[in-house]
Formats: sequence, C-alpha cells, structure tokens
Amino acid sequence: MMIDTAVVTGASSGIGRAVALALGPLTKQLVLIGRDIDRLEQTAAATGSRTAITLSADLSDPAAVPDLGRRLADLLAGVDVLVHSAGGYTSGDISDSDIATLDHLYAINVRAPYELTRQLLPQLRSRPGDVIFMNSTQGLAASPGVGQYAATKHALAAVADSLRGEVNEAGIRVTTLHLGRTATPMQERIHAGEDRPYRSAELVQPEDVADVVLSVLALPRRTQINSVTIWPTRH
Repeated sequence: MMIDTAVVTGASSGIGRAVALALGPLTKQLVLIGRDIDRLEQTAAATGSRTAITLSADLSDPAAVPDLGRRLADLLAGVDVLVHSAGGYTSGDISDSDIATLDHLYAINVRAPYELTRQLLPQLRSRPGDVIFMNSTQGLAASPGVGQYAATKHALAAVADSLRGEVNEAGIRVTTLHLGRTATPMQERIHAGEDRPYRSAELVQPEDVADVVLSVLALPRRTQINSVTIWPTRH
C-alpha cells in the first residue's frame, strides 16, 4: 500500500504521532498538524519522510481553523487520507461545569474536524480518499461525570455518520474509531485526576490504534469499515 498524501491532526504526541509514524514509510507527502511545532518537527523526523510538512495550529481556536483549512486546500492538490486525532477532554458533573468549557471542547472535538473535512472535500473527492475520526467509547454511551466530553463525541459520531452517507457515492470512505482507555499523555492526566494508578501497559497502545488505521486503509476500495470499537482486554 502506497499513499500519495496524508494529513494527520494531533500529530505531536499520542495517537496522532503513532499514526504519523505508521503512515510515514507509506506516504509520499505527509502533513502533520498540532500546536507544538517543536514536537511536530520531532515527529516528522521520526517518520523518516523527506517530504513531511509541519503546520502549527491551535484547533481549539475557532478563528484559526478556517485559515488552516484554506492553507491546506491551497497546498494540496489531493488528499488520500485525513486522520483527525486532535482532541480535548474534561470531566465533572454537569451541575459543576460551565458553558465556556463545553464551548472549548466543542471547538476542538467537533468544529475543527468538521471544518477541516469540509474544506478538504474537493481534495478528498479527487482521489477518492479516506476520512478517519478518532472518537471515544464515550461517543457510544456516556458515563456519569463526563457529560460535556461525551456530548462532543456523540456529535462527532453524528458528523461522521452523516458525512458517510453524503460522500460514499463519490468513493470517499469514512471510518470512526471508538477508543477505550489508550496509553497517551491525556490518559495519564485522566488517571491522575481520578486518583487511580496509571498502568499504561494494560491499556490500548497508540501503536495498536495505528495498526487498525493501516488495516482500514488497506481494504479494497469497494469495502468500508464504518466504525470500530477498541477496548483494553481488561477494562
């Protein structure tokens, strides 16, 4: 499997970085997006790709996302793979959570992938390409104490499901990965906030998720995986 152009958000760490590393050897042009340009450059170097492009952007800033989309649309003639790995998390009972936090989560978890996908649809149609959304098991069934986060993940699943029905006829495939607890810096912070021991080896590894991404992409174009749920074996 060889890929002409792949775009990965949240590529400076965690799942996004693992996906970038997996795609690097298979991709002619790899575009990595994240807030920390130094860490993005480190990811780019680790991929071994000589044509990796790094773009720094704060996807939680609604004003920054349309500009980023335009930059990508101008830069890329086509997009074979678009992976949305960037995301935010917060916890707390709804009674104790303010609307500003919900707005922040919505911006990064829903608005950013929605807008970037929308602006890159012409490039995706030209291949046709794949869109992969990193979601959460909270996007399937919400637990107490994470209502704001779960609401944005349900919204993201709705975006993916609606998009799939709109673009499948053009040959574009849309896949959602609903992830259980995965060993990332964000998950380590979640465990600390829950006052739980963090045993990363027992969790889904970012490399496991990257392997699933490659499996999704390797399927014949006639076949699409709508969604996958990935849990730690002991959850």
